[in-house]
Amino acid sequence: MFKSLRVRLSQGKQFIPDVRAAKPAGFRGMPRIGPAPCAAGCDACVAVCPTAAIRTDPLSIDLGRCVFCNECVSACPEAKLELTPEPRMGAASRADLAVGPGAEERIRIRANEGLARLFGRSLKLRQVSAGGCNGCELELNATANVNFDLQRFGIEWVASPRHADALVLSGALTRTMKDAVRLAWEAMPEPRFVIAVGACAISGGLYEGASGVERTFLDEVIPVLYVPGCPPHPLTFVNAVLDLLGVAE
Repeated sequence: MFKSLRVRLSQGKQFIPDVRAAKPAGFRGMPRIGPAPCAAGCDACVAVCPTAAIRTDPLSIDLGRCVFCNECVSACPEAKLELTPEPRMGAASRADLAVGPGAEERIRIRANEGLARLFGRSLKLRQVSAGGCNGCELELNATANVNFDLQRFGIEWVASPRHADALVLSGALTRTMKDAVRLAWEAMPEPRFVIAVGACAISGGLYEGASGVERTFLDEVIPVLYVPGCPPHPLTFVNAVLDLLGVAE
């Protein structure tokens, strides 16, 4: 018994008491873009971006395309770009994922009053990997572990879409998963909504335009919540869902 107590003491507290304030060390999160103008004709960051996530005039980064590879930060001769450890990057609309100078001060997700009223005390999630590499899937699994403990907020993963309120999609949405995604969605009872997780699910990511990708489902069913990353940190997902439901800071 004393040995077990010593081990427990050495481990300390494994759970994160305040997921709203936590900042993961070494994480590449919300970009910070310096206010100074770019040098005339410079497009070094655009040239190295593998997913065409960067636009100039004015300089902006599309978090829905960004894979947080840090190539733009290394390439910028003016050192205007930085990836901060801020994990809170979720958005309630696709347009809100485009960030420019001062992005770290942008308005957070406004609570959806309808969803907060319906699911604020109990939200069931069904995850479907529609052609993912398993990176996003591993991070989503982590949201239920002792560290992040999503269940403390009444939010749980379920095995069947028939028990789910939200369909959590990861992966680029391949042709081979087209029917599976549609069947999962149609099996869910109303009211229901979609959460797109990771660059692949949001935009196609590195696989945008590939012959094996079929994204018509997201043309018909617009996600209520976008969680960027490659893969997103569990804190990015947890905070985005809590913001959507209006859970207090």
